Amino acid sequence: MRTKHDVFDELRASGVVAVLRGVDANTLIEITDALVAGGVTGIELTADTPGIAGMVEELTASFDEEIAVGVGTVLDAETARTVMLSGADFVVSPSLHEDVITICNRYGTLVAPGIMTPTEAVSGYEAGADLLKVFPASSVGPGHLGAIKGPLGQVPLMPTGGVDIDNAASYIDAGAECVGAGGALVDYEAAERGDYSEITETAREFSAVIDAARE
Repeated sequence: MRTKHDVFDELRASGVVAVLRGVDANTLIEITDALVAGGVTGIELTADTPGIAGMVEELTASFDEEIAVGVGTVLDAETARTVMLSGADFVVSPSLHEDVITICNRYGTLVAPGIMTPTEAVSGYEAGADLLKVFPASSVGPGHLGAIKGPLGQVPLMPTGGVDIDNAASYIDAGAECVGAGGALVDYEAAERGDYSEITETAREFSAVIDAARE
């Protein structure tokens, strides 16, 4: 069993966490295969997806430890426990919920609550968060993230919401450990027509941008 520290290292190595909101169960494996082929190994499903527990189980069984499987949009401890029992490696929230942080720490699962302000960042970190999701990142931009990192350099941040190939490097330059990306990374229409190579190519472009920003 991987520790939360192992998962953190995996997410940072991936550089991008692919947020699959409402993904079709019939294309889940193929989309994940395409992302992995492009270098993206952090995969986040969302808790509001029908059949989420079964989808987490399917992903973990299909890819073993090749990827880190997480669940986002987790708003309460009950949901967090359900997805952890299904095999989720990490839990993400759009907002700050201390009961979610507490239960994830109880069971040794990486937890990334959503924050926007320095006060929320400190509160989440003091409560035991492993990674803080700056959300929605597009509302404030890389400069805001860099401003938080100024006095709070010890706090690990993952901007999500509006992150794309054009601005991902700026977030890394501002101090992000990794970024979360959804629609800018995964083209569901391409998946529907079976063009998974397009998803792989976009994943490669994201990975290349982040690798270059880290040099």
